[in-house]
Amino acid sequence: MGLDLRAEPARLLLEMDSQKASLKARVIGRVQGVGFRFFTERVAEEMGVSGYVMNCTDGSVEVMAEGERNTLQELLWQLNQGPRGARVERVEETWGPHTGRFSGFAVRFFGG
Repeated sequence: MGLDLRAEPARLLLEMDSQKASLKARVIGRVQGVGFRFFTERVAEEMGVSGYVMNCTDGSVEVMAEGERNTLQELLWQLNQGPRGARVERVEETWGPHTGRFSGFAVRFFGG
């Protein structure tokens, strides 16, 4: 029995998707005053993601989240959609290692 090299990349991709990671996202557009933080909190809690969301003084929204990478990718997709009334121009994302520093997901009320 030989190694099926065609299956190996797919297996590696599945393993990468199931690994835990952190995601820092900056959501830019009409994202304050439209319930974006509470939308994000609801979605993140439904997905079982931990972290926080907060408004920033420049008008953007910052999201810091940790969980399974594939779940965070789904959260990222949701951030690009936003709640009704929001107009997301773009989402800047930074990926990093899972730290385990969060328990639950929270709305923070002040940010830089």
